[in-house]
Amino acid sequence: MAKTVALLLGVHAHQPVGNFTSVLDDAHARCYGPFLRTVHEYPDFHFAIHISGWLLDYMIQHFPEDMALLRDMVARGQAELFGAGFTEPVLASIPVKDRIGQINTLSHRLKQAFGEVPQGAWLTERVWESTVVPALVDAGIRYVTVDDYHFMCTGHATNKLDGFYTTEEDGRQLDLFPISEALRYRLPFSPAHEVVEYLESLAQEDGQAAAVYFDDIEKFGIWPETYQWVYERGWLRQFIEGVLASDIIKPMRYCDYHQQAKKRGVVYLPTTSYIEMNEWTLPVPAAHHYADLVEQERQQQRYETSKPFVRGGIWRNFLMRYPESNWMHKRMLALSARYHALPEKQQTAEMLQALYEAQANDAYWHGLFGGLYLPHLRRAVYQALVRLESLLDEVEARSPQQVMDIDLDGHDEFFMQNGCLQAVIRLDGTASIAEFDSYKLKHNFADTLTRQTEHYHRRIHAAPEHQQQGGGISNPHEQMASKHEITPADLIVDEYRKALFCDSWHDHQGTSHRLQYMRDEHGGPGCEFAASLPGQASLLRKTFNLEQNQLVVQYTFASQELLEGRLRVELNLAMPSCDGPAGRFRQDEHILGGFGQPLVMENFQQLFLDDEVLGGTLELSSSIPCHYFSHPHFSVSQSEAGFEKVMQAVTIVLEWPVEQLGQEIFVHLKAI
Repeated sequence: MAKTVALLLGVHAHQPVGNFTSVLDDAHARCYGPFLRTVHEYPDFHFAIHISGWLLDYMIQHFPEDMALLRDMVARGQAELFGAGFTEPVLASIPVKDRIGQINTLSHRLKQAFGEVPQGAWLTERVWESTVVPALVDAGIRYVTVDDYHFMCTGHATNKLDGFYTTEEDGRQLDLFPISEALRYRLPFSPAHEVVEYLESLAQEDGQAAAVYFDDIEKFGIWPETYQWVYERGWLRQFIEGVLASDIIKPMRYCDYHQQAKKRGVVYLPTTSYIEMNEWTLPVPAAHHYADLVEQERQQQRYETSKPFVRGGIWRNFLMRYPESNWMHKRMLALSARYHALPEKQQTAEMLQALYEAQANDAYWHGLFGGLYLPHLRRAVYQALVRLESLLDEVEARSPQQVMDIDLDGHDEFFMQNGCLQAVIRLDGTASIAEFDSYKLKHNFADTLTRQTEHYHRRIHAAPEHQQQGGGISNPHEQMASKHEITPADLIVDEYRKALFCDSWHDHQGTSHRLQYMRDEHGGPGCEFAASLPGQASLLRKTFNLEQNQLVVQYTFASQELLEGRLRVELNLAMPSCDGPAGRFRQDEHILGGFGQPLVMENFQQLFLDDEVLGGTLELSSSIPCHYFSHPHFSVSQSEAGFEKVMQAVTIVLEWPVEQLGQEIFVHLKAI
């Protein structure tokens, strides 16, 4: 029998919920459109494709001609559609009901648009936990793709990973295809003829061998250098024609191979993801130790053998590493529980859509791409959360005040809301605001990011380690450049959690003291705290109240006689336009500058922050004149285009010298 190998080629198309339409349009122009139009010309080139639900709806609406090509390829048996969660959630991180609902929603949409219900599913970021098996099976999925690395972690040899295996959980069985890392790193970066030769080398005489590939379609046109390489220089056509010209390679849909091939046995995979993800999940210094260990294994030429056992972390580490990610996640879980607890007749499609959008994975983690570091992705999650909470409150009224430890950090938070605004105050001694929502504007003004050390910071000024060989193009997994000029000052780590109303006392010697507050549970209708000023017997009281569409924070001094120094209050405000042209500081009709510019004022009492992206204005005022200064709060992160600085918030500092202090200070934040 002649040697053959089945080529199971799948591509995954996804854009984060909330991404800019200009990015979606550019992605279609450079990747999605050219790819579909090219493969449509080759009916015998069988492949699989997964398009996340939010992107699918956008493409159907804006690019119907290319979607018609995909519909034609599905109808003629060339293309197989893969399912997943509709908004691309990490299934293991959301409740079971939402796992099934998300998968069913996308499957139903694919049936409507293309007439086919998927049998296979793309597993978001290949995050595997065995607990997802029942939901996948109950939603009609028969097989999923994971990395060959998942199998290697069980002791499987790579030369045996050329078919599919079966696993089971809670009485359900699911088949698993191992994606080849060797193919992931070759397509489309190596010359087409080299990839074809490699595929032919995988052939076996029994006709059962499969070369399994499933990866981001964005590698075919969006990643650096790839548009010119894949389309202008013809890599995709050369590859397809090389495959079709081969008597050894048989391009197949997963469903056809799954139907005719025999399973290779049973397997139980550990909780893991792809190798790069396992590194990204680790905090410093663990990430440094892991990278050094990997490098040591490479130098000793042992890594190909030892890499399944030199493991990093798991995806859920991101919820431990980043308080901002954990906060969004726990807020989502609480609102999901509220939604599902409603009588079915009170549940609406709008609520469900908001819940699913809040579960989109992109803003919850950070790796090679911006993810959590991109404010507009976090904003999309909060828009969904705030919208859902408002809808739930309409049918099931909430108490105006609640105390709970929502983020499971060991400290309670005080929730206060009046149907217009919501302020969530930390009871961890800081009396700062962790979340400040406007239900009208559907925005959390406290949505910023605290800067922490990242593993890749130590590579920013290092020379590129990887030199491309073999005539192909560089793979961003292996080489990172710098998109912006990064200085040591840009890598400063924040000493405290960035929030609203972070207070400190600066004594006459210039020493700064972070104020520590104790909550007065017997205070008035608002939320009241007391702090002893360093070295003084006097007490400073801090009270939060909501009055219609404004938050009022009151500082009251019991006595000024012994006070020396000044009170400093820091507000880190998330303004959607960041340092773009749509945001500006204004006093009356006078424009003072953009949010990305530093601003200093004496005798400050009132300021407006206008934001066209927000579609609203935030008014900040003080009852007593004070010194004001503000500056953009930047972070440094990596992206597919290189290291870059991203504005996270406007940091505003208000400062009152003791001689200006009255008995009371009122600071107002009004959402307009």
